[in-house]
Amino acid sequence: MAATPEQPAATTPRRKAGRHRGEGQWAAGHFTPLNGNEQFKKDDDGLNVRTRIETIYSKRGFDSIDPNDLRGRMRWWGLYTQRKPGIDGGKTAILAPEELDDEYFMLRVRIDGGRLTTEQLRVIGEISEEFARGTADLTDRQNVQYHWIRIEDVPEIWRRLEAVGLSTTEACGDTPRTVLGSPVAGIAENEIVDGTPAIDEIQRRFIGNPDYSNLPRKFKTAISGSPQLDVAHEINDIAFVGVVHPEHGPGFDLWVGGGLSTNPKLGVRLGAWVPVEEVPDVFGGVIGIFRDYGYRRLRNRARLKFLVADWGPERFREVLETEYLKYTLVDGPAPEQPAEVWRDHLGVHRQKDGLFYVGFAPRVGRVDGATLTKIADLAAAHGSGRLRTTTEQKMIVLDVAEDRLESLVSGLEALDLKVNASPFRRGTMACTGIEYCKLAIVETKARGASLIDELERRVPDFDEPLTININGCPNACARIQVADIGLKGQLVLDDEGNQVEGYQVHLGGALGLQAGFGRKVRGLKVTADELPDYVERVLKRFRAEREDGERFATWAARASEEALS
Repeated sequence: MAATPEQPAATTPRRKAGRHRGEGQWAAGHFTPLNGNEQFKKDDDGLNVRTRIETIYSKRGFDSIDPNDLRGRMRWWGLYTQRKPGIDGGKTAILAPEELDDEYFMLRVRIDGGRLTTEQLRVIGEISEEFARGTADLTDRQNVQYHWIRIEDVPEIWRRLEAVGLSTTEACGDTPRTVLGSPVAGIAENEIVDGTPAIDEIQRRFIGNPDYSNLPRKFKTAISGSPQLDVAHEINDIAFVGVVHPEHGPGFDLWVGGGLSTNPKLGVRLGAWVPVEEVPDVFGGVIGIFRDYGYRRLRNRARLKFLVADWGPERFREVLETEYLKYTLVDGPAPEQPAEVWRDHLGVHRQKDGLFYVGFAPRVGRVDGATLTKIADLAAAHGSGRLRTTTEQKMIVLDVAEDRLESLVSGLEALDLKVNASPFRRGTMACTGIEYCKLAIVETKARGASLIDELERRVPDFDEPLTININGCPNACARIQVADIGLKGQLVLDDEGNQVEGYQVHLGGALGLQAGFGRKVRGLKVTADELPDYVERVLKRFRAEREDGERFATWAARASEEALS
């Protein structure tokens, strides 16, 4: 059994002099909270706030909420206060939290593995219309996010979600977040192994479990047996990637320690092959290490990636096997490079049972409740009771008969949900941005949507795979460092010396194919208004200079600074 605060595991070696307080690791006997977040978690488990929401806050209103619940524990149930309208990006880092807080919430619905039924999607849409002013964004972690949620309505929203098997439990907070899964798990013709049983067991054993509800920081998980590497495994705390062992057959390759934000790191392989039935146990061992050995002193060093970087993969695997699993993992092969660059599953594809799945793209994940309800109706009318969300802010309808494909595609296209999308619609993602997020500095969603339109008009014949990721702040929720063109929101000076919204540019990042972080050209920043001109200019230079078959990321790595400016 993994170590608990009452029964610490073996201590780690003493760190260098000058760090007399250590890193706040429980396994080293450091239980005294070293920051405010650790204190409020010690005072009361975040899971316990649900009772107060249901019995006190929803009845007495926003002003009755304890500050440590409001900006802390309520995240354990998927709730963040949203940004008060009218506060510009220059004040993001200046104002106190209570000055940024609106009296409304973002509420995140966790959708593990991206799996939805038409009934569930219809309920999500109805809640959006009734309680969230129509908002409902698809995220790059397969979730749906509402805005404008009143605390008074939260218990009823929970009741409706849970009635159809959905939840907001630990959708945020220092917890095991939504488990990413291949959106074509169990149906794809080329699937190596179906990770769905492991996702289900992880949900059953770990989500909402008080033994794992106080982690040093958030814990992100990805499980996919698709050869397309479709869950961004390189940037999760733990990832299980489908491989075929030469002796043991299909299973998963184990990765740990990935993450982006302001100190990005790619995950590392532990060199271990894990059969699907052992995935939950291995997950439990890794999350146990994070809980017990993870750094709790500084929030900006509390993610698992810092522990993995300090320990290295060999020691991490040794501790996992000897202290947590109590058995030795089988050595295994690395994943093969994917044959396809796109991994969003857009378009029409045959399933292994002879039916088809249809992937479609909204603009930068921005949908609304009415549209989601119509999608549910379309899916149900065309013979499918199942849908999936993807890690690229897209959605898929499953189990469509061949003679129903044309009608379904026409219905989706009529909703401006592109099945046959341009590279710009297909490859552009955006985070929430300043519209609702208290951390954001610039606008993102509308900017991304308009950029798609402009590029489709200006470069209509561009047909190369391309990712454009737009983020409203440095925290990289939209994965800017691993995009072909990553745009980090910040305030910049225009030609007249005025401070305006703009972006620092990252070029040539990638996941899946030669994964790596994008390049920053010294001093390269663009204003929001200049963005379409800049991207058009760079894409035309790429087409003029590229070698046969060369991807944008490869070209960007070797191009001159002049070509990228």
